[in-house]
Amino acid sequence: MNIGIVGLGLMGGSLAKAVKRYGIAKKVLGYINSEKNKKDVLELKLVDEIVDLETLKKESDVIILAIPVDGIIKMFPSFLDIDDKTTIIDMGSTKEYIVENIPEKIRENFVPAHPMTGTEKSGPKASIDDLYEGKTVVLCNLEKNGNMHVNKAFRIFQGIGMRIVVMDADEHDVHACFMSHLPHAISFSLANTVMGHEDPKSIIALAAGGFKDMSRVAKSSPRMWSDVFKQNRKNLLTSIDLFEEHMKKVRKMVEDENYEELEKWMAKANTLHEIL
Repeated sequence: MNIGIVGLGLMGGSLAKAVKRYGIAKKVLGYINSEKNKKDVLELKLVDEIVDLETLKKESDVIILAIPVDGIIKMFPSFLDIDDKTTIIDMGSTKEYIVENIPEKIRENFVPAHPMTGTEKSGPKASIDDLYEGKTVVLCNLEKNGNMHVNKAFRIFQGIGMRIVVMDADEHDVHACFMSHLPHAISFSLANTVMGHEDPKSIIALAAGGFKDMSRVAKSSPRMWSDVFKQNRKNLLTSIDLFEEHMKKVRKMVEDENYEELEKWMAKANTLHEIL
C-alpha cells in the first residue's frame, strides 16, 4: 500500500524508515511545510517523494499524522473529502481530546494511535532505524472504526515489530500522563531549577549520571509538549498534585530528621523496578 506521512521529524521519519525496511509500503509519500526540513528529508531519503497535501490524499492508502497534537486538530477540515477507503492514523501523545473532535464524516476512517516510544530529539535528522521495534502502540476507541481501517493499522504496527494494546482514550490519557507527561513536566522543572540556581560552568563540571538522566527529556520540543500539556491538562494537574504530596512528605521527613522513615519510603520506590 502507499503510505503518506504528514510530518517527518523523529516519529514520522522513523516510521518512514520502518515501513520501507519491512516492505510494508509500496511507496512512501511525505508532506512537510518547513523548507529546511524538506532539504533534510530529501538528503536522508526518508520518503520516495515529497508532495502537496492534495496529492498525498489522492495517492495514499494510509495517511499518518506525525505532528504536534494541536496540529492534528487543525488538519481535520483538510480531510473531510477523503476517500472512504483511505485510512488516517494519528500518532499524538494525547487521545481523548483528539477522539472527541474527529469530525463524524471521517470517524470510521480515523484510527487514534499512540506509539509509546521516542527520544528528546526532533527533526528529520533525529529519525532512527529501530525506534518502533519491540515497543507498544496504543489504539483507542476502535469500535467506531471500519474493520478495513483497523486491519490496515494492525498490519502497519505489527509489521514494524510493535505490540498493540487497545483501550479507551480517557484511560490512555491517565496512564500516559503518569508514564510520560508528568515525567516531562518534572524534567523541565528540574532543569529550570538548576539553571536558576547554579552557574552554567558548575553544571557542566559536576553534572553526573543522575542529573543527566533526569534532565534528558527537558531537551524535548517545547512546542510539542506545551500542546500535550494543554490537551491533557486535567490529568496533568491531578498528577502534579499527587507528586507535590510526595515532595511534601520527603521534605517533612528530612526536616524532622526521620531518616528511618525516609529509608522505608525510598525502599517502597525501589519496588517499581520489580514490575518494569
